[in-house]
Amino acid sequence: MEGMVEAPDQKAAIARLRDKRLSVVEVKPSTGKKKIKGSVKSNDVVMFSRQLSTLVSAGVPIVQGLTILEEQAENPAFRVVVGALRTDIEAGLSIADGMKKHPNAFSELYVAMIRAGEVGGILDTILERLSGFLEASEALKAKVKSALMYPTVVFSVAGLITIFLIVFVIPIFKDIFGGFGAELPFLTRMIINLSDFLRQKAVIIVPVVGVGVYLFKKWIKTPKGIEKLDDFSLKVPVFGIILKKVAIAKFTRTLGTLIKSGVPILQGLETVAKTAGNKTIESAIMKSYESIKEGGRIADPLKKSGIFPPMVIQMISVGEETGGLDNMLNKIADFYDQEVDTAVKGLTSMIEPLIMVVLGVVIGTIVIAMFMPMFSMGDMVG
Repeated sequence: MEGMVEAPDQKAAIARLRDKRLSVVEVKPSTGKKKIKGSVKSNDVVMFSRQLSTLVSAGVPIVQGLTILEEQAENPAFRVVVGALRTDIEAGLSIADGMKKHPNAFSELYVAMIRAGEVGGILDTILERLSGFLEASEALKAKVKSALMYPTVVFSVAGLITIFLIVFVIPIFKDIFGGFGAELPFLTRMIINLSDFLRQKAVIIVPVVGVGVYLFKKWIKTPKGIEKLDDFSLKVPVFGIILKKVAIAKFTRTLGTLIKSGVPILQGLETVAKTAGNKTIESAIMKSYESIKEGGRIADPLKKSGIFPPMVIQMISVGEETGGLDNMLNKIADFYDQEVDTAVKGLTSMIEPLIMVVLGVVIGTIVIAMFMPMFSMGDMVG
């Protein structure tokens, strides 16, 4: 028999073939790499964690559990990851080290918690906590996305309609008004001039805007650009408040889960900083990391950052003093999850009338500008 098998290396390929009861004569790298369609999504990892947690809790051996999950995986890219993980574990690698080889699927946070579960002999408990944590994180992410989706779609459609009116409809009215032989109102002239400018300079405007967007995307990928954008995003009115609450909920939930799972506080803070998703928040967390290394407390550097509200600082201080920091952090996370939910609902209810006002002003201005000459048509004809 001849064929091709997906594996990270020769040893893993031989192991997979032997699993299928085949005697291996020769194995060599394929001349052309088979491309795996798609990428690993967060939902794949959430589902995998929940299913693996259930299997391990039921007493199913980890390798057998991974075999079952590999067969059930719908995403081809994630199926390859699970298969490679199973092969590595069979070859004697620890679960955490096997997962560490696939950063596109398993984050540093995920690997740190699995490692703590392996060391402490409580992998089933850790997987249960990890599943709950990931599900809560996905729910929080979904709330924010749903809040931003509606205004984004409406403003995009409204922008396209406005451009269509200015570029294609206004010129028709311009030709009609041209035969009046009288001076047009100021608002009408302004809209017509804007239409003429956009149509005449479109060849220049479109490339300039395109280059501007491209350069902006390149800039926000640089360390300085990321830092500036993250800092600005937390200061934006309304949206900045929500993003700050999301960041606090994520920080407290992640750190609380890590500490409760037995991860050392310094390693936990370092992991949380790397997965914060915001450079400003990351900087504040790393100052807490340095403070603890020097024998200080977590709360003091967080207070100096000016990002975390007094209530959060006070609750973390109480948690440090009483030795119940993990429980206190999870309570803060629960509170801020509710705060985000309330803020998102308030934002949605506020955005709807705001959108109507903006659209009314923009479309209304164009309509009034085009109909103002009509009101004095009698005088113009006379």
